[in-house]
Amino acid sequence: MTLIVDAFLCRTDNIGYLAHDTATGATAAIDAPDAETIIEQAEGRGWTISDVLVTHHHFDHTDGIPALKERYGATITGPASEAEKIGVLDRLVDPGDEIMLGSVRLEVFGVPGHTLGHIAYFDPAGMHLFTGDALFSLGCGRMFEGTPGPMWEGLARLRALPDDVLIYCGHEYTQANGRFALSIDPANQALVARVREADQLRAAGSLTIPVPLGQERKTNPFLRADDPDFAAMLNLDGTEPSAVFAHLRAAKDMFRG
Repeated sequence: MTLIVDAFLCRTDNIGYLAHDTATGATAAIDAPDAETIIEQAEGRGWTISDVLVTHHHFDHTDGIPALKERYGATITGPASEAEKIGVLDRLVDPGDEIMLGSVRLEVFGVPGHTLGHIAYFDPAGMHLFTGDALFSLGCGRMFEGTPGPMWEGLARLRALPDDVLIYCGHEYTQANGRFALSIDPANQALVARVREADQLRAAGSLTIPVPLGQERKTNPFLRADDPDFAAMLNLDGTEPSAVFAHLRAAKDMFRG
């Protein structure tokens, strides 16, 4: 059983994903930013969408659900705690649950903060991690609903996965995130190299995603909130990781670079 992941831009800067199980033909759209683009990508591949896996309730991740449901009769899966806001869920999941996409087992992780019920989907066999707007390359989602402690704990759970896990996030924000990361960690040579790579990829018309989790551990400031040396560099020596994370998120919210 092998999961093929097709990534493509939707809307302005959303990234759409189709996850296709080669053993059974089951195909999931990961969120549904734009039905027209998703349908075009699926049918160009000769795939029929059997599922939509929703990470959170924001409109730019759910707008395409009704059209995909109407066209394919797809099963819509999403966080139980956001079912009322999403409104069209057939299958409700909670953190710790497991679901099947054809022959592929997916684990559900809770990553609250961007929204309170935000979840991520992890394919442990293929090492694919779909993080929605919780974790981005070189960044993380803005806390619209949650608080720093639970969001940091959720990101730390994702960070604990193996180095070769590939992160598939909800937006193409790597360059903007990189500018902020460099503003606070300019001597980080792994970060400098990642930002240079991202610039080259985008200039060539390619996405910067997926990215290995091991690389993100070295370069993403939001995954380093419990690193004492990093905290000391921020003049936060001895500060609790959740407070370091809160400091970083507030600084990013104000950043205009």
